[in-house]
Amino acid sequence: MPKISALMPIYNTPKEYLTKTIESILSQTFTDFELIILNDSPNNKELEKIVKSYKDKRIKYLSNEKNIGITPSRNKLINLAKGEYIAIIDHDDISIPTRFYEEATYLDNNPDVGVVSGQIQYFQNNHGKSKHKIEDADIKINLLNSIAVSHPCAMIRKSILTENNIQYDEKFTPAEDYKLWIDLIPYTKFHNIDKVLLLYRDHKENTAKVQNYKINMATAKLRSILKEKYSYLYEYKLLTIGGGITLKLLGFLPILSIKKYSKKVKVYLFNKILILTIKYK
Repeated sequence: MPKISALMPIYNTPKEYLTKTIESILSQTFTDFELIILNDSPNNKELEKIVKSYKDKRIKYLSNEKNIGITPSRNKLINLAKGEYIAIIDHDDISIPTRFYEEATYLDNNPDVGVVSGQIQYFQNNHGKSKHKIEDADIKINLLNSIAVSHPCAMIRKSILTENNIQYDEKFTPAEDYKLWIDLIPYTKFHNIDKVLLLYRDHKENTAKVQNYKINMATAKLRSILKEKYSYLYEYKLLTIGGGITLKLLGFLPILSIKKYSKKVKVYLFNKILILTIKYK
């Protein structure tokens, strides 16, 4: 069995993008992987020719009988995967040669982490690179406002998905990746390696641009779910980055307020009477 299953759905991918993506995977310094490519544009026979032009036994090519969409395609690929770890591959990005090595090594050394990713470099339109937080607590806090983990650069411990019956949720397409991270919050830790591991192709055909409205709507719904399901993250955020927490009786009467300042925490009764001050360095 391969250590890593690299999963790559494709859909009418331009030849230049597809070849560079495949070659970036085949050039990985970590070689114990399978690359499963699933064509969700079955009428596009040119894609099959391109993939089969590579005579590498690690490549497995499949085609859907009809177009089923990105989320069902991702779930189909997970079910086909034989590796211990799943590497997410988008059809138009370029993985740095050491990506698989860096991510698999981290997962090997940190069994409590189920999702690892890295920083991404935008190599078109000069948008610089990502600045995602590194540690689990910071990542989960940042999931309140943004994805916080680069999905096309992520590697996932497959057992975390199978043991908890978690898969991509089609109801939230095209923000299915964000929903996946939210579903995984209670089951595992996240980590971002502080190195650029992926070159991200920023172009006008990106899903984020073509389906901008749908992404925004799905993201808004997911943030609402986050706020309701993981309220403790909001409280932790208030205590760690400023603001405070107010405990309310019957949902509206403020009983106890905890407010954080630069070097102290103050506790108020009825939001007005100071009853405790804790100083720290």
